[in-house]
Amino acid sequence: MGAWFETVAEAQRRAKKRLPPSVYSALLAGSEKGLSYDDNLAAFGLLGFAPHVAGSSGTRDLSTTVMGQTIDLPVLISPTGVQAVHPDGEVAVARAAAARGTLMGLSSFASKPVEEVTAANPRTLYQTYWMGDRDAMVRRLERARAAGCVGVIATLDWSFANGRDWGSPTIPEKLDLKAMLRFAPEGLRRPRWLADFARSGKLPDLTAPNLAAPGGPAPTFFAAYYEWMQTPPPSWDDVAWLRAQWDGPFMLKGISRVDDAKRAVQAGATAISVSNHGGNNLDGTPAPIRALPAVADAVGHEIEVLLDGGIRRGGDVAKALALGARAVMIGRAYLWGLAANGQAGVENVLDVLRGGLDSTVLGLGLSAARDLRPDDVLVPPGFTRALGVDAAP
Repeated sequence: MGAWFETVAEAQRRAKKRLPPSVYSALLAGSEKGLSYDDNLAAFGLLGFAPHVAGSSGTRDLSTTVMGQTIDLPVLISPTGVQAVHPDGEVAVARAAAARGTLMGLSSFASKPVEEVTAANPRTLYQTYWMGDRDAMVRRLERARAAGCVGVIATLDWSFANGRDWGSPTIPEKLDLKAMLRFAPEGLRRPRWLADFARSGKLPDLTAPNLAAPGGPAPTFFAAYYEWMQTPPPSWDDVAWLRAQWDGPFMLKGISRVDDAKRAVQAGATAISVSNHGGNNLDGTPAPIRALPAVADAVGHEIEVLLDGGIRRGGDVAKALALGARAVMIGRAYLWGLAANGQAGVENVLDVLRGGLDSTVLGLGLSAARDLRPDDVLVPPGFTRALGVDAAP
């Protein structure tokens, strides 16, 4: 089997073969019955295209501008937590994003320090949650600023759902001797994954170094998660305060309602991501592509609107752009690539999406991805979900 793969689906198949079952299951995730996770993927399949057959441009421009940065492809790396799928983790992903001319989103729950990631890709967006006290939040943003991050992503859509009908993986708090003995059978069944870490001389890191207190050790993932759970959720005044602590591009991630999108504008955000946290949050939340048109129509003239959720091919990117997104963000897709072939696998995923977007723009008779419009897409009756319109301020 060659290292190169032609679709994200093939990357996922290879990731499943390479990763220990508990690690793969953690990436698959979802919540409760999996309604939102399933809808994120299925909704794109309900949309069609209206192609032309002549008069197409010989070259296509896929570039755009997001968060003050010109990027070669309207696909950003979405922040995802502890990437124990490969020894190089977020650093490999950052290098791949830099090689393909796009932005890297770094989770505050990442396994690599922000300084290492910005060294690999100076165009890094630091993602934060409303967790801990205000002094701790300011310290994290100051560290991100000192490391050279070019923007901030504040993620708001999390309700701490903790059950899955198909079962959740058992993840240790740390890899001590007891945990290693327990998970040894899984690792031995995946010798290539085990060999990657053996060659690196490192064990999978289950800590969150970017959440460490000054001079203190990195907390474990679960210790950090507990702190987050114990922090009262923010008000819109809190969101405005957080935005005021960062003097640059600031994205709010997790919007699905028009009223929330308008409040994000009022709070001073420069971008929003229409997202349901990959179907990992409140199950039954519609797929982002269903909520996107109403949100983009309401605030797209005031703020950059992105979509995050369900992107698996370049045609999906085109559909999102046509319905109002400036760009999309990907999560599981690049994690499958990272698991399958490290940095090269992430680059492969971005190339797959680039190729699919280019061919879609060609088929629609356009010369640039930014020219995609709603009438390029066939939207079935009842497809969209205009949430929070009547409650909009």
